[in-house]
Amino acid sequence: MPSVFPSAATSPSSSRMRSMSGFGRRLMRAGAAAAVGVGVAAGVSLAGSGVASAAPVQCVSPPAANDIQVSGTASCGAKATEAGLARAGSMDSGTAVSVAKGAGVTTTYATGFGTSLGATEGNGQAYAVTLGGGIARAGAGEGSTNVAIAGYGSGATADANGVDCMGALSFAINLNTGQSCFMR
Repeated sequence: MPSVFPSAATSPSSSRMRSMSGFGRRLMRAGAAAAVGVGVAAGVSLAGSGVASAAPVQCVSPPAANDIQVSGTASCGAKATEAGLARAGSMDSGTAVSVAKGAGVTTTYATGFGTSLGATEGNGQAYAVTLGGGIARAGAGEGSTNVAIAGYGSGATADANGVDCMGALSFAINLNTGQSCFMR
């Protein structure tokens, strides 16, 4: 039966080309998400007196076993066990919480009524960033790296169950599997 579409070659090089183009699309989406994030951060910083403000807080564990800080309406918490490293920072009514178990590294940051949650086990790496009013959650197990970024009114999740994005300013990626989502 004749086909309207030309048949794709089934050689190994053509399948490699398809995977490279998929990687290129993911890379372009990641760049677009970064640009959106920078735009949102710039908008929040230009908002000036209309935005609630609190002194920035930074929590790090170790050296503290369980570092919790509050300044006005900004709060953070970081707890690491074994050889883990947990970092959390927030400002302007944001809340950031990081937990690291084993040799994992967890970094979270939240601004403007945003909430960022991150947790790792083993040798995982998790990064969750919220820029103004969103919710981001990242969790990573042994050898996995996950990133979640959410802006105002959006949510992003990247963990062992996959990735999920909700809203126009959301981005999540699992760097080990290549799963990603952007603005859905």
